[in-house]
Formats: sequence, C-alpha cells, structure tokens
Amino acid sequence: MTRDLQGRTALVTGGGSGIGLACVRALAEAGAKVHVVDVAGPAAEAAADEVGGQAHVVDLTDPAELATLPSDVDVLVNNAGVQHVAPLPEFPPERFAFIQSLMVTAPFLLIRRCLPAMYARGWGRIVNMSSVHGLRASPYKAAYVAAKHALEGLSKVAALEGAEHGVTSNCVNPGYVRTPLVDGQIQAQADEHGVTPEDVLEQVLLRRAAIKRLIEPADVADLVVWLCGRHAGQLTGASLPVDGGWTAG
Repeated sequence: MTRDLQGRTALVTGGGSGIGLACVRALAEAGAKVHVVDVAGPAAEAAADEVGGQAHVVDLTDPAELATLPSDVDVLVNNAGVQHVAPLPEFPPERFAFIQSLMVTAPFLLIRRCLPAMYARGWGRIVNMSSVHGLRASPYKAAYVAAKHALEGLSKVAALEGAEHGVTSNCVNPGYVRTPLVDGQIQAQADEHGVTPEDVLEQVLLRRAAIKRLIEPADVADLVVWLCGRHAGQLTGASLPVDGGWTAG
C-alpha cells in the first residue's frame, strides 16, 4: 500500500477488533493518524497504542457521547455493528431499535458532524461498512438487513451532496469475514445442530459464495484504504462487494 494518506486524519468506529481493527492498521500504514472509536475501552486503547493513534471509548447510541468525537477528520469509516438472529415474530423490538441506532443513526450523525470540515478543505472520504446483507436478505436477520439497506441509501445521499465539495461516499460489502464474532457464530451453530464447525462453514455460511473460504479482515481493510487514494476520486455512491462471488449468483 502507498502512503497516500500521509498527513490525513481518519476516524474508525468499532476500531478495536475485527474489520475495524484491520482498517485502523491499514489506514495508519497508509500514513493517516487514526482515531479509534470503540465501546470496549481496553480494545480501543490497545489498537490506538499499536498504531500511535488516539482512543475514544464511546457508546455510539448515545448522541451526547457521540458529540464528543473529533469532527475535523479527512476519512470517516462507519464500521461499528452488531448482529441479532431471530424470527420476525420473536424479534425483540428493543433490539431492533438498538441496532438501527448503532448502525444507521450513528453513521448519519457522524457524517453530518464531519462533513463541514471536509467541505471546507475540499476533500473527504466516507467509507460505510455495509455487507452483502445491504444488497441481499437472509431470514432471521431483520434488524441487520434493514440497517444495512438504510446505510446504503444514506451513503448514496452523502455521495450526491458531497460531490461538488470533493467528498466521496461509498459502501464496502463484505460477506462472511474471519472475525471472533463469526468464529463464535460457527461454533454456536455447530453445537446447536450437532455438526462440525466445518459443516457449518461449508453448508451455511459459504453456501452462496463461489469462493469457499472466509474473507480476511485485511482484505476488506485494503479496499477501504484504496477508496481513500487519489485514484479513487471519481468513485462515489458505489457499493463494492468483497464477498467471494455471493452476489454474483
């Protein structure tokens, strides 16, 4: 990776682990100073210490806490998210509302907060971590699918409004990524159904993918950094799948 982001400042939500941590590392490697935002204090601080960045321990569903984050950044990566799996008749309304707050309202508030500084300097990159579930649906994931579809629309509006100011906004759409969260889901399903983790991986998670292996967090992070480079100035309002061919079928 080149150091296209030398002198730039980035803010990554959910930056303490998984895809977010990979983004923190890749952005720092590209030269950016990174603000690491996570609800888990030790994880945020460890990630920030690793790359010489700054940690912010914040509950993004609390607008008062969110308003304490820096707004003068060049790159905003809206990555924080959670999952809840349940049939619609049994889906807890309070959990649905929480997921929308974290994965739709918080990105809206952060985009709204960061755009004035981006507009003022005539340059900015917004990368919204969507999912194949922003393009496709799966049963039992009502809140997650709804939130990712909403994030897709928000990203496109930001792209249209930001174009004249030199600001791009894009979605990255991973399939199943090798993270502790996904590893836990594999083991939980294996235990519940009395099968091996390999069976869950092949028959459930990767059933719709052409490439039958989990995606690495670093592969997603490399695309995030690529979207922030000089060569990507004309790419905006897009949704870029990193899904092993899931959405091709």
